[in-house]
Amino acid sequence: MSKKGILLVNLGSPKSTEVKDVKEYLDEFLMDEKVIDYRWFFRALLVQGIILNTRPPKSAEAYKTVWTPEGSPLIVITKNIQKKLQNLVDIPVEIGMRYAEPSIESGIKKLVDQGVTEIVLFPLYPQYAMSTTETVIDKAEEVRKKKFKDIKINYVQPFYNREIYLDCLAESIKEKLPENYDALQFSYHGVPERHIYKTDPTKTCNLNDCCSRESNPSHQFCYRHQCFKTTESVIERLNISKDKTIVSFQSRLGNDKWMEPYTDETLMNISKKGVKNLVVVCPAFVSDCLETLEEISVEGKEQFLHGGGENFHYIPCLNDEDRWIDVVKTLCEEKLAEFYLA
Repeated sequence: MSKKGILLVNLGSPKSTEVKDVKEYLDEFLMDEKVIDYRWFFRALLVQGIILNTRPPKSAEAYKTVWTPEGSPLIVITKNIQKKLQNLVDIPVEIGMRYAEPSIESGIKKLVDQGVTEIVLFPLYPQYAMSTTETVIDKAEEVRKKKFKDIKINYVQPFYNREIYLDCLAESIKEKLPENYDALQFSYHGVPERHIYKTDPTKTCNLNDCCSRESNPSHQFCYRHQCFKTTESVIERLNISKDKTIVSFQSRLGNDKWMEPYTDETLMNISKKGVKNLVVVCPAFVSDCLETLEEISVEGKEQFLHGGGENFHYIPCLNDEDRWIDVVKTLCEEKLAEFYLA
């Protein structure tokens, strides 16, 4: 008889803030062809020949500013989500990370060791991207085919347009919004523009105008569209004017053409448009991590204030809020139901 389980998958984190551990993590992360999509030789030349010889010490210092006594905030938060979800369901719940430990393989093995034969795997990314959802599914399928051939996996799809998620996100933001602010900035993790075209099997994507269309075949694979749709849906729920909101993209790497506008440049220049009191939220992330706690809450704040801003307010991610756990439970139960119907 089949037994079901849930695997929650997040990005991952170094084992510690030691330079060697950060270097090991960055090597696995940046050598993923779904992250840096150059041919292997050129990817290795860039990552192992240049980036890993210069970036790890700086990244290690950045991790030290956000590290908690329990370890990486992303890992700690994901474990908290796991524990809270486990209290709500009567089947095993484990976690895995796309990079480093605990790995996707170790998460699947823990479930299998408990007798699980059917897994709902939940990539914890609201929007679809080659470097997030797609690489998680690819890795999980690679592991399944090599070591767990008899296991069935159902994947929770990107949920950027699901009402329960949007209501949850809007409620969380509303509770944390200060009374007075000039603008609310939605900062999403950036990706190179070519990734948008690569993830579009319909070949109907046109970054110039299709994102704003009511419907287009590429929308289910288009990260940019999904980011704008998330923003649009949330500000509608918050009853905020579009003129009072900004969408930008952070964390670009290298000299390739990435999605614009860039978050750092926006933060440095926005005060010139009269924005002195700024609120920033990062809806591409469900768990606070280096990219939110250091890049936005620390570096971003400095950039805004240095550019002439006066008050900067960062709104935390959903993290382990109970209402978010309820959303996770509902989305997982939908996929569990598919096993029964099969």
